[in-house]
Amino acid sequence: MDEEFRVLTDRVRASLSSPEETRAHASLLALVRQGSPAAREQLARILVAPEQPLWARETAAFVLGSAGDRRAFETLVLLLNYREPARCATAARVLARLGDPRTARAAAALATNPLRTAYSLHPIRLLVELRAPESVPALVAALERQLAARDRHWPIARACVEGLGAIGDERAVPALTSASRHPRLSAAAAAALARISGGGGLGAAPDAGPARRPATDKSGRARVR
Repeated sequence: MDEEFRVLTDRVRASLSSPEETRAHASLLALVRQGSPAAREQLARILVAPEQPLWARETAAFVLGSAGDRRAFETLVLLLNYREPARCATAARVLARLGDPRTARAAAALATNPLRTAYSLHPIRLLVELRAPESVPALVAALERQLAARDRHWPIARACVEGLGAIGDERAVPALTSASRHPRLSAAAAAALARISGGGGLGAAPDAGPARRPATDKSGRARVR
C-alpha cells in the first residue's frame, strides 16, 4: 500500500495548479501521517464536506478504505467509474481490499450501465477479482449488450470475454460462443471457452493428469535427466 500511496500522491501533486492547493495538499498529507483516530475522523469529514476538491476526497478515501473503514465506500464507487483511468484503477484496488459487501453489487451496476460503458473497464475487472454471485451475470449482460450494439466498445467486450474465461463458469458459454463469431473477439473467446471446458478458471486446480513413472535404465534404477 505504501507504494500505491506514493503513486497516488505523485499523481495528485502533479495536478495541483496553485500555491493554495499545494499548501492544502501538504496539510492533508500531514494529517494522513498522524495516523490517529482523530486524524481518521478528519479524513472521514473530508469525504462529505462541501466544496472539497476531488483529489482530497480521493486521498482520504484511499487511506480510510485501505484501513478497512467503510465510510470510504461511496467515494470509492464514484471514483471506480470516473473518466480518468488512473483514478478508476486506484479505487478498484482499494475496494477489493475494503471487503464491503456492497462492492460487487455496485460494480455490477456500473459494468452494466449503458450510459457509462466507456468507463466500465475497471468495474468489470473488479467483478472478475471479486468472483461474487453478481460477477458472472453482470459480465454476461455487459458482453451481450456489446455484441448486440451497433457501435461496440471492443476493449470492454474483450475484458468481459477474458474475465468470464478467468472465472470459468459454464453459464458464460452461450455468450462466449456468440463472441467467438466476431473476428476481434474470436481468439479471446476461444481461449475462454477452452478454459471453461478444461476447468481452468480462477481458483480451479489444473489437472495434473496421471502421475509419470520415472525413466529407468536397464538395471531398473531411476535415470537422472
